[in-house]
Amino acid sequence: MKILYVNDALAIWGGIERSLTLQMNLLAERYGNEIRLVTVNQGNHSYPYGLHPSISHIDLGVGLHHKYRYRGIRRLWKAAVTECRYITRLRHQIKLWQPDVVVLMRYEQWEVYFAIGNTSLVVESHSMCRADTFDNLTLWQRLRLSFSKVLARKAQKVVALTEGDANDWRRYNPHVCVIPNVVILNDKLPYSSLTSRSAIFVGRLCFQKGIDSLIEIWKKVHGRHPDWHLNIYGEGELKEHYLSDISIQAINIHVYEPTHDIMERYKENSVLLLTSVFEPFGLVLPEAMSCGLPVVAFDCPYGPSDIISDGVDGFLVKDRDVDAFADKVCLLIENEALRRQMGQKGIASAQRYRAEAIMPIWERYVFTC
Repeated sequence: MKILYVNDALAIWGGIERSLTLQMNLLAERYGNEIRLVTVNQGNHSYPYGLHPSISHIDLGVGLHHKYRYRGIRRLWKAAVTECRYITRLRHQIKLWQPDVVVLMRYEQWEVYFAIGNTSLVVESHSMCRADTFDNLTLWQRLRLSFSKVLARKAQKVVALTEGDANDWRRYNPHVCVIPNVVILNDKLPYSSLTSRSAIFVGRLCFQKGIDSLIEIWKKVHGRHPDWHLNIYGEGELKEHYLSDISIQAINIHVYEPTHDIMERYKENSVLLLTSVFEPFGLVLPEAMSCGLPVVAFDCPYGPSDIISDGVDGFLVKDRDVDAFADKVCLLIENEALRRQMGQKGIASAQRYRAEAIMPIWERYVFTC
C-alpha cells in the first residue's frame, strides 16, 4: 500500500514527531508499505528521530508562518496566497504519487481537505479535538479550528488516541476508532533501582505541559524532602521563562536538553511526574513505566486516565490539585516498598503499547478503508 503522510514539519523533539516517525518506520520496515512524508516547511531542520531509508520525503517549501511578518490586510492577503500555494503543491504531489491513502497528522491543517480529491483520508487526532478550549486563542484562530473540525467530516477515518477524545470527535465524524500510540519500551535490563533521590519530568516546556504547576508542586515536595532532586528534560518556547523562575528558587530543579538516550535517564530516577493541562496521550508514561518507574499525573483530558490504573501502577490526581499531587509524590518518596510494587505493575501494563499489539489494529481497521 502507498501511504502519504502530511505534517507541518519533522523538526522538533515532540510527541507527534516521535509517534509519526515510529509509525512510518514500522509500516515501511515490518509491513512492506511504500511511505512518503510531505512536510509544509521543513527548512534546513534535521530530523529529531531517524527515518527508515526507504521512506521518501518531499518538502513543499510553503512558509505559512511568513504571514506574521505583515499586519492587517497585507497579512490576510499573504495568508491567502500561501494557503493557495500549499493546496496547489500538495494536490500536485498527490496526483503525481497517487497514494492509496493520505494520513493527516494535525487536523487543523485545513488546506489538506481541499487538496486530496477522491483519495482516502485518515485524520489522526494528535492535537486532541478539544485542545483549542484550553489555549488562549484569538477569535480568528478558534474559527479556523472549528472550520477544520467540520471539514474533518471528509475523512474516511478519524483515529483518536483515547476514548474521551473519540467521543468528542463523534460530533463531527461517525467513523472514529481508538488506537493508542505505539511506544518504544525499555527492552534492556536492568530496570531502575528506584533508590536514587530524584524524580524526572520529560516534555516540552510550554503551557500545555503545566510547568507552572510542576514548579509549584516541587516547591512543596522540596520543603518536606530537601535532599530530593527534580530532573527536567525538554525544550520549548517558554524555556527561558521557566529557567528564570527555577533559578530564583533553590529547590533542586535541574533542566537538561532532550536526549536520544531517554530510557537510561528514566532508569537513573525513581518517579516520573506529568503535570499536563491536557494530554492527547502521554508517551512518557508507558516509557517510564517500562523502566520500572511509578508515575504521578493529573487526571487531565484525556491520556493519563487511559494509561494509569490509579493506585496500582501510579497515581491519578484530581486535575490541578497541586497539594494532593505533592502528597502522592511524597508518599512514594517515603515508601520504597510502594515504589517497587507500583514499578513492577507498570512494567507489565506498559506492554499494551508495543508495536506488536498496536500496529495490527491499523492494518485491520484503518488501512482497509
